[in-house]
Amino acid sequence: MAMAEKKKSNIKGLGRGLDALLGDAPSAKSSGRAASGDAPAAGPKRELPIEQLKPHADQPRRHFDKDAIEELANSIAAKGMLQPILVRPKGGDKYEIVAGERRWRAAQKAQLHKVPVIIRELTDEETAEIALIENVQRVDLNPVEEAAAYARLSDVYGRTQEDIAKAVGKSRSHVANIMRLLGLPQKALDALSTNAISMGHARALLGASSPVQMLDIVIKGDLSVRETEKHIREAEAEIKGDPGAGKAGGGGKSGAKSKPSGGPKDADTRALERDLSAILGLDVAIDHSKKGVGSVTINYLTLDQLDDICRRLMGAKI
Repeated sequence: MAMAEKKKSNIKGLGRGLDALLGDAPSAKSSGRAASGDAPAAGPKRELPIEQLKPHADQPRRHFDKDAIEELANSIAAKGMLQPILVRPKGGDKYEIVAGERRWRAAQKAQLHKVPVIIRELTDEETAEIALIENVQRVDLNPVEEAAAYARLSDVYGRTQEDIAKAVGKSRSHVANIMRLLGLPQKALDALSTNAISMGHARALLGASSPVQMLDIVIKGDLSVRETEKHIREAEAEIKGDPGAGKAGGGGKSGAKSKPSGGPKDADTRALERDLSAILGLDVAIDHSKKGVGSVTINYLTLDQLDDICRRLMGAKI
């Protein structure tokens, strides 16, 4: 139990102390501890030849946008590198990049010979955590990279979803929903990584019996997220021998449609539906009458999604 509490404290500290580690915030005075509390204090800045640095083998980011690197390189060439790269010693005169690989790549394009660094003695576990936090907080990873990084912290270092959520400043449900994406076939993950489909499409595919076949239909038909969800509901209903259920507005087994709202939905209602759908990651429909009576329908595709809805409604911590 004590070990678990120590791990939770450590990852929270790393999350709060990242700015100090990267040189964005002053370190504490003589105590040798970062101003953030649990995080280790930042070391002194110095410059190293750029060829002495090497990328972190388990860097969460696998894809680097060439245009973004070029833009950063132009900024570095004009103004210099304003923020140091966090590294750890790897023997001899070599150092492994813990946070700042984009800056290192851009510095090479800007033809810098030396770069500012902060050298820290870090364990593999601390390195993995800091690399993930730096990427999530500074430049968004694509969903597949983010999911893989969370899974590594969970599988290799025993972090719970709540630990990870606190470290990266996300909700537990966000971490859980992202990690569920790893249940998709590789073809679907590749499509998500290259933006051929969106997160909404990917979440919908999790509820399909044949996600690869459905993926092909989505891409060829250029289906929206809602069209994809509707297509999957109908396909799954047919598989279960209840075709009417897939076409029902609420997705119930009775196939009964919800009562009409009494006219076309106004812009405010449609906007509220979109906002709620974005927050929940699920299809939400709002129907109300002129008297103010109505209903909110939340469509889910898996039991995990239902579990998440129940947690939210019952006020459980997520």
